[in-house]
Amino acid sequence: MGTLLSILGFTLVSAVAVWAQLRTRPAAASACDTRPCPRCNAAVPQGAMACPDCQAPSQLYELVAAPEAAADAGASATAGEPRAMVRSDMCVGCGTCVAACPEPGALTMRGKLAVVDKERCQGHGACVAACPLGAIAVTTGEAVNRVAVPLVDANFESNVPGLHIVGELGGRGLIKNAINEGRMAMEHVVAALPPGAPRTDGDAATLDVAIVGSGPAGLSAGIVAHRAGLRYAVLEQGSLSDSVRKYPRHKLLLAEPVTMPLYGDLWVADTSKENLLRIWETIVDSSGLEVRTGERVEEIQPVGGLFRLRTGREVLHARRVVLAMGRRGSPRKLGVPGEDLAKVYYDVIEMEQFAGRRMLVVGGGDSAIESAVGLANQRGTTVHLSYRNAAFARVKPRNIEKLEAAVARGRITLLLESVVREIREDVVVLEGADGSQLLPNDEVVIRIGGEAPYPFLERIGVRIVQKDIPMPAADRKVS
Repeated sequence: MGTLLSILGFTLVSAVAVWAQLRTRPAAASACDTRPCPRCNAAVPQGAMACPDCQAPSQLYELVAAPEAAADAGASATAGEPRAMVRSDMCVGCGTCVAACPEPGALTMRGKLAVVDKERCQGHGACVAACPLGAIAVTTGEAVNRVAVPLVDANFESNVPGLHIVGELGGRGLIKNAINEGRMAMEHVVAALPPGAPRTDGDAATLDVAIVGSGPAGLSAGIVAHRAGLRYAVLEQGSLSDSVRKYPRHKLLLAEPVTMPLYGDLWVADTSKENLLRIWETIVDSSGLEVRTGERVEEIQPVGGLFRLRTGREVLHARRVVLAMGRRGSPRKLGVPGEDLAKVYYDVIEMEQFAGRRMLVVGGGDSAIESAVGLANQRGTTVHLSYRNAAFARVKPRNIEKLEAAVARGRITLLLESVVREIREDVVVLEGADGSQLLPNDEVVIRIGGEAPYPFLERIGVRIVQKDIPMPAADRKVS
């Protein structure tokens, strides 16, 4: 009997000890603490910067994983109180909306993006009328950034099989994202077309992959293809890394290192685009990557399981295509001496970067007027708007009103019936009704039209969808 009691006592003490140990031990990660990697389906801990298996950065899939916006999103009056919503893909950071808002702190600038404080916004709509680009709407829906993007999967392959879309064209403009997207898209191509495997499509002249664009995404994709031994072509309509050369920022920031294939960690903090271009050129020289400059891709057609690419020089056939040509498309150019200078832009992304500069905007459409009005709102900036005709036609009345108001305040000087003849480092040569003049100048913005990239994609068959990206709580509060 004593032995039995001893055994029972020992068992009870052991059970209590085990129970106490389990109480103090951290709980194992449950399924709700992880999420599947969009690329390889491995379990990724919540808050992890990258997948532990395939190393895909989590940030890349914010847009990919976001559901498509409903056709009537934000239209229901029962969804909530009216609040302003900023389209992050259209906002250029001019700050006009902030100045127009009657509610202190409801709209603030967070970098180059206007950010709405949901709690302070009262839905007055003054920001809607003030925005020169129509990038703000008042909605009763949840606070989101709505963006129009090509539909791609976790490998950045579009709904057109074999056609990948990476970098700024896919909706993500950060350099580190572009590099990673280009690399991962090409790794998917390499896996599908392993070098040395029997070819089942095309002939000896058919490229394995054609890469359109030599910006961060295009160079990254090209280097992976070069390293893998694929038959490739990097096609650039301008000069090497033209998208960076014409990047509308004075300074670029890579806040963390990103691995460039065959180069290693690329870490450029608070640098100029000129320094970044030198790094790009070093990468190309050291890797042996071949880039065909001055070759604009004018048409892409899926034909019999291949892609037919027509450029200004030749017709190519490729088994796969990676589009890395940026969101600004193919702008129409003036064709004048000096247009290749680094001071010339065809779009404006961050207007505050041009504060205090002497700007010339060229064009007579909505985009030119919107750029001029936005730039005129920057502190210390002087803006001249040159247009070859005597009056503006086919321009939105709201834009005309904003332009006339800016001219009346002395913020914009109109140069009607004027033509740019030459662009120099510190002046622009203009010819008008009164003859030629030299206009002191720091930068030139040319907005005379061109082919937007999304119609180009739609002609190939790529779906363009609207996606709503919820604003993190931290971004909706004013610090």
